Amino acid sequence: MEPAALRSGFNDHISVESNGGFDCPKNKQPFIIGVAGGTASGKTTVCNQIISQLHDQRVVLVNQDSFYRSLNDDQLVNVHEYNFDHPAAFNTELLLSCMEKLRRGHPVNIPSYDFKSHKSIEPSRLVNPADVIILEGILVLHDFHVRNLMNMKIFVDIDSDVRLARRIQRDTVERGRNIQNVLDQYSRFVKPSFEEFILTSKKFADIIIPRGGDNDVAIDLIVQHILSKLGQHDLCKIYPNINVIFSTFQIRGMHTLVRDVKTTKHDFVFYSDRLIRLVVEHGLGHLPFTEKQIITPTGSVYSGVVFCKRLCGVSVIRSGESMENALRACCKGIKIGKILIHGDGKNGRQLIYEKLPADISSRHVLLLDPVLASGNSAIKAISLLLSKGVPETSIIFLNLISAPEGIHAVCRKFPKLKIVTSEIDSSLDKNYGVIPGMGEFGDRYFGTD
Repeated sequence: MEPAALRSGFNDHISVESNGGFDCPKNKQPFIIGVAGGTASGKTTVCNQIISQLHDQRVVLVNQDSFYRSLNDDQLVNVHEYNFDHPAAFNTELLLSCMEKLRRGHPVNIPSYDFKSHKSIEPSRLVNPADVIILEGILVLHDFHVRNLMNMKIFVDIDSDVRLARRIQRDTVERGRNIQNVLDQYSRFVKPSFEEFILTSKKFADIIIPRGGDNDVAIDLIVQHILSKLGQHDLCKIYPNINVIFSTFQIRGMHTLVRDVKTTKHDFVFYSDRLIRLVVEHGLGHLPFTEKQIITPTGSVYSGVVFCKRLCGVSVIRSGESMENALRACCKGIKIGKILIHGDGKNGRQLIYEKLPADISSRHVLLLDPVLASGNSAIKAISLLLSKGVPETSIIFLNLISAPEGIHAVCRKFPKLKIVTSEIDSSLDKNYGVIPGMGEFGDRYFGTD
């Protein structure tokens, strides 16, 4: 994707079979959903509706049907005596192997099963790792080991007569079978297997969806739950004062550009400014507010809110100054103070200069520094603000990227302030630089590298 395309917005949809070979970031586990239910219950419809609503996430759909065992010659001769709804009909070991690889962030080849020849055929389907993996099939909740891979287990429940009617239509039209064989197979194998294996797995479901794909309310609630889990980094579960802005393809694309060593200064500044504006807007959303009713030009009453007006910014020189323009663009006439902290390595941070509003103790403070690394400079800056009488609860620390080490250091010492960031990176290197990071932000932004 060229940078110019990003300026106008991402319009490309990444499909499950062509997601560009992305690997899941290290330490980030995909969200795995199991969708079970009787034959023709609407499982695929439910899956497709979930996928369509997760349009800003990479999603792959894995069908249990792909893991049917190929029938040998003797079985093919007596194919009408074969129970395709029995757990033994599936190669569960191969399914587990493929799912485990996807969970670890590796691409896999999923078998292609032909329902007319009852054999796996070539080519197999390459499936790349993703943010969300949906495993769909009649028996995906039956096996204990398969269930243990799942973050969410769904059972699609629908009337048996409806399922039979759908199965007749599917098997005669799509799989080339005659109605009598379909009915015979249903009474001899499908119905008994449903009652013995599939219906009994219903008790393992976290969510049961009556009416299948027609239940829009249930699907909307499921999608909202998935989105909330995807947006929650593990550190957010430890420190509730950490706020990571929700990741979209737009945000991921901008991070790709600002992190790329080959990106020009012009593009680095352009996309950094876009990300900074998003972080500032998100940070402003954490300010206290009061409700207010106003009259619109149509004479109607609108119930809205008014945010706190006692606000100032404080930038940590020099990188923090890159965030000042975005703050001024959002808050007209805002006062901005400055802090200069010097030091090398992990320790030895020294306050060199500070110029802060005289009435800062009565204001909410947006502390600006695009990179939270070890946290030592941040701790020095926050300690200064506290010494000036600023309550810890009145400080919102804004940055583009944060290292886990810095988050631990700041949040343990100041559990009442808020941190707003756009991404949490993996770690620090031996020189206390953020990994994967974006290099020396101030040098790249101001062109002094």
